[in-house]
Amino acid sequence: MSLGSILVIDDEPLMRLSMVDALQAIGYEVRDASTGNEGLDKVRKGRFDVVITDLRLPGADGLEIVQTCKKHHPSTEVILITAHGSVDTAVQAMKHGAYDYITKPFSMEELLLIVERVSKVVVLQKENRELREELEQKFSFGGIIGKNRRMQEVLEKVKIVSSTDATVLVYGESGTGKELIANAIHRNSPRSQHALIKVSCAALPETLLEAELFGHEKGAFTGALKQRRGRFELAHQGTLFLDEIGEISPLVQIKLLRVLQERQFERVGGNETIEVDVRVVCATQKNLKREVEQGRFREDLYYRLNVVPVQIPPMRERKEDVFVIAEHLLQRLAMRNQQEPKQFSRQAKEVLMRYSFPGNVRELENTVERAVALAQNADEVQAWDLCGQSHCSYRSGGEPQAGCGFCEELQPGKKSQRGNGETLAVARERFERVHIIDILNQTGWSKTMAAKVLGLSRKSLWEKCKRYDISSVDEPEEGQTL
Repeated sequence: MSLGSILVIDDEPLMRLSMVDALQAIGYEVRDASTGNEGLDKVRKGRFDVVITDLRLPGADGLEIVQTCKKHHPSTEVILITAHGSVDTAVQAMKHGAYDYITKPFSMEELLLIVERVSKVVVLQKENRELREELEQKFSFGGIIGKNRRMQEVLEKVKIVSSTDATVLVYGESGTGKELIANAIHRNSPRSQHALIKVSCAALPETLLEAELFGHEKGAFTGALKQRRGRFELAHQGTLFLDEIGEISPLVQIKLLRVLQERQFERVGGNETIEVDVRVVCATQKNLKREVEQGRFREDLYYRLNVVPVQIPPMRERKEDVFVIAEHLLQRLAMRNQQEPKQFSRQAKEVLMRYSFPGNVRELENTVERAVALAQNADEVQAWDLCGQSHCSYRSGGEPQAGCGFCEELQPGKKSQRGNGETLAVARERFERVHIIDILNQTGWSKTMAAKVLGLSRKSLWEKCKRYDISSVDEPEEGQTL
């Protein structure tokens, strides 16, 4: 069984044959070239795991070989052979993507050690590529990863609705990835060649939001020194993403309703009616139906926006996704920082799986990015790297650090500020809710199976889920009675 494919490029016959023999003896599949041009030709026609090339060659030099390898086969790693006087050039080549260099004279053992090291990196990168491809095929859509059954249902709905012009309303807590859903819908829609325009409705007061959405004429208000097109005009034939739609004022709600109904509007301070063709995607943390009932949101606008509702579950209700996403982020960040692939330690995995991630995917991403930065010189990410505290209780065994969610929430036997002042009944209910969600996740959100595991009737489970506001269990399964 071959350990991998290697191309050796060297114009010195004895050196080239020595390297070929040594590498073949270990188990590598080896081809060779005696000039730079011959090497370039073989690189263009085939793919090699590793290319070993002299820096100075007849024809093309080693720097050109590095650049060609990275252009045609980015995953191919290049080792340069150079004389002492050419080290600066070799370092320059590493900036273009070469993995390492070795200076003449060198022993064959020294070269084989470098090859062994780079081969391990190639294997890990290949495994990571295969994992990403598997994730893309099975558990993701448009860059959103979800192994959890409910998240798979979300991704399937997004995939279906992307090809239509239907208005989509995305519900979810902060950090769950509502903007990623909007990105995926646009990228996979017939409008993908046109603009995706984004507006945060909560970031602007009423007067500015109105002008931002619909534009304004010169002199429409103080500071309006020239005509300006609004976001609806900019999004013509494309997609407009309105984040935090529940925050818009009654006046803006009326104008937005008209645009959705008639596909036309006037700029602030203007009389010209402008027609637009825009696909609208909205997002909110609020329960808009409740906002309608309490008179804070127009009912007619709600029904215009809520054509296709998409509910993103929080991380605490999709625990099986935590490690899948964390692994994906870990390898992506390590590669972006030009670090060798890393893995999580056993304790780090336990911490990731037990922590509730109140900040959802955004907090998970920040956590992994922090861990990669702190563990840049290590092969493994430790629990204290996730925490980020210099005196983390996971490292020292001491008291939890104030302000650290990991220490406070997870450290066994430690007093958590989150539990301070709780009555026994409140603590019991909090535990019961978390335990029910864990069992539902384990049973693929089958209420019947979960009820059996919990020792409850299905009616009792349904009532508890309704009481604790556990999503996706709001009504009996089709064909079953309580």
